[in-house]
Amino acid sequence: MKSNTYQLENWKNNGTNISREIVFNSFMDAIKAMNLIAVEAEKLNHHPNWSNVYNTLSISLFTHTKNDVTDLDYELATQINRIVHEKFEL
Repeated sequence: MKSNTYQLENWKNNGTNISREIVFNSFMDAIKAMNLIAVEAEKLNHHPNWSNVYNTLSISLFTHTKNDVTDLDYELATQINRIVHEKFEL
């Protein structure tokens, strides 16, 4: 079920997934963010499609078992935004 109640800053919904690109101040900050996000993803048992090149982290969220973007994707996106906001100066 898609939710229209979420307004996530910096996320794009293209109909098949929600995505965000985050540019950090350094490679190490990008890796630290990935590690923090991984902990939240594991708690939710919902894992992102992602990659990083140097200081840029690209994230795409989609619930494969539902073949859609679901509330679980929005929850993980919310946690990602929280981590980035609280732990990094961008």
